[in-house]
Amino acid sequence: METLFTIDQAARALGTTARFPRRLIAERRIRFVHVGRHVRIPESAVVEFVNAGTVDVVVRPARRRAG
Repeated sequence: METLFTIDQAARALGTTARFPRRLIAERRIRFVHVGRHVRIPESAVVEFVNAGTVDVVVRPARRRAG
């Protein structure tokens, strides 16, 4: 079974306050699970969220200097 994060644990993993994962849940921007009346975020959902927002490095050729 996969590790389920509390809101505070997910916030620590994301490096944010607890308000951010709560907003992600409210906006349905991250997968979550109801365990009874508690809300948990699967560890893989946090990884997916981070991967989806990761921007790859773009290497541009060096500019030629005039002169």
